[in-house]
Amino acid sequence: MAKVPFGSLSAAIAALGTVLAFFALQLRADGYEQYVESVANFSVVMFVTAALIVVTWVRDGRPHSD
Repeated sequence: MAKVPFGSLSAAIAALGTVLAFFALQLRADGYEQYVESVANFSVVMFVTAALIVVTWVRDGRPHSD
């Protein structure tokens, strides 16, 4: 199985989370309160996903105990 580019995948997902966080702040500033919670929650999900990818990357780099 080929190595997955964990670093670039994690960075892209974290960047998406950052963009969504700024979008949620902009929605709040523009008065679209009904959408802020959904966008903010999705932003948090992207950050958690990026963190889990980093954990997978670290665990993949360890020697296997077979």
